Amino acid sequence: MKALVQNAYGPADLLTFKEVDKPAVGASDVLVRVRAAGLNAGDYFTLRGDPWLIRLTMGLRKPKEHIPGWDVAGIVEAIGPDVTMFQPGDAVYAAIEHTCAEYACAGEGKFALKPAGLTFTEAAAVPTAALTARKALRDMANVQPGQKVLINGASGGVGTFAVQVAKALGAEVTGVCSTRHVELVRTLGADHVIDYTQEDFTQGDTRYDVILDNVGNHSFAAYRRVLTPDGIVQPNTGHAGMGYVIRAALRAPFMRQQGKPFVATPTHDDLVVLAAWIEAGKITPVMDKTYPFDEAREALAYLAQGHARGKVVLTMAPSQERSVAARAEGVVVG
Repeated sequence: MKALVQNAYGPADLLTFKEVDKPAVGASDVLVRVRAAGLNAGDYFTLRGDPWLIRLTMGLRKPKEHIPGWDVAGIVEAIGPDVTMFQPGDAVYAAIEHTCAEYACAGEGKFALKPAGLTFTEAAAVPTAALTARKALRDMANVQPGQKVLINGASGGVGTFAVQVAKALGAEVTGVCSTRHVELVRTLGADHVIDYTQEDFTQGDTRYDVILDNVGNHSFAAYRRVLTPDGIVQPNTGHAGMGYVIRAALRAPFMRQQGKPFVATPTHDDLVVLAAWIEAGKITPVMDKTYPFDEAREALAYLAQGHARGKVVLTMAPSQERSVAARAEGVVVG
């Protein structure tokens, strides 16, 4: 099968396309023919080998034949003899490793049926970002109806889901973003939108019960100034710099307004819940750009700039079929 392969740390143009063996299907595994692969901040962290903790698992000097990608949507190609939830031909989605390839494989507990009404491209944008938003706000910050919640970085992959999740939990939501994203964040349901190029929310008079920080561009002291006495600032571990995450982890046991870092790894049950929220109209993915698989390096280079509006997704259509595939799935090609 064709796969995008990383054999060095550095910019996206170091990635190569190679023919590699199709994944072996274990007794409890599901093999999926990839139709779309969603990209996340973790992909370009891995690409750079920064933070250094990544290199402890991938290789200190360089990775070896690493296939990037975490989110996927596709068609079940084959199943192991112990699989009971899926059959070949099922449309599924998941957050698993090595999805920038023609096929991806993992245990059946990682997959769920693709949400009804979403294209494969849209479904691939959901798992990691949507669950991160849901876990941060519902499970870590314990957002309650009527609370004031601020989403710092409201126009990114996690941020666009976070605005919608906070509204679904009954909160009064303020989104912080740049000028060109103000209308987008407002259409997602934010009650208030702050353009950070015009206003610093940490200098305002409003007090928030929860601040979800997808950016890490203010000190804890600045955030604390605009928290209610019982409020917390919850870091998004996957987006803020590692130094910020480490400082948050060290403060959390001693400062009750500092939320703990967390890891969001979607399971079957998580994905079923997300699908139900999507089908109920509570959340929907926001797409920035789609790229054909053979432009994966360009897609990762764009994502690494840090200005994506929602999600960036790879489709398994070659360049010359890009517009045809986009029309067939009803997506807007960036």
